[in-house]
Amino acid sequence: MLATFLIMFREGVEAALIVGIIASYLKQTGRTYLMKAVWIGVILATLLCLALAIILQATSGDFPQQQQELFAGVISLVAVGVLTWMVFWMRRAARSIKGELHSQIETAISQGDRWGLALVGMSFFAVLREGLETVVFLLASFQQNLGFGVPLGAVLGYAGAIAVGVGIYQGGVRINLGRFFKWTGAFIILVAAGLFAGAVRAFHEAGIWNSLQNTVFDASRTLPTHGVIGSVLAGIFGYNEAPTVGEVIAYFGYLIPTMLLFFSGSKARQKTPATHIR
Repeated sequence: MLATFLIMFREGVEAALIVGIIASYLKQTGRTYLMKAVWIGVILATLLCLALAIILQATSGDFPQQQQELFAGVISLVAVGVLTWMVFWMRRAARSIKGELHSQIETAISQGDRWGLALVGMSFFAVLREGLETVVFLLASFQQNLGFGVPLGAVLGYAGAIAVGVGIYQGGVRINLGRFFKWTGAFIILVAAGLFAGAVRAFHEAGIWNSLQNTVFDASRTLPTHGVIGSVLAGIFGYNEAPTVGEVIAYFGYLIPTMLLFFSGSKARQKTPATHIR
């Protein structure tokens, strides 16, 4: 639940951040009549993401067992790639996103965008990008059968992101974007490492990966995945009570270099002032 909440919240905040900046700028410059275009873009992107999620989840259940495992493994790998791209992209973009959006809005309006088509596109693609990333991650979580905590965490995270977006628009929320995306990014890398190890496990169950299957340890008696703590760790970090050599190599082979690269990049950017949005 915590993993889906945080990722849904972070993805939602990214979309809400862009939409909130657009909306607040239109409000500050006396162009609230263009807000309709912003909401049209948001609604269209949300409906498209929901439709895609429903179609993918519904069709995956029709596969035979081995194909379901293969599908789960592929989706997990895609989710790892998407989450990794997301944390590194937002780390770079956080410090300049407000100024870039203001410039894009002015350019669109000065070119005679009377009906706000450019604003529809800006809000649509902002929500669509984050929505598709979320769909991929949630689908990977559902494929791993993590229980009711997945949808509950997603709903709570989405509600929290909406609240932040409203706060940005009203001017009552102040966010240190660099710090926020740094620490949530580190957490998401841990989640992605668990997904990567889970993909290796799914490929083995699908019958296409049979190497490095020796069990590293067996904690089924001390920390079983069906227990409270074990299920929490499984849901957040992809914990497995009896991991194989291949899963451990995949987990740490992704986690260590990715985390080092992420934090080395964060240190290089600390020389510039942090950006605050409100």
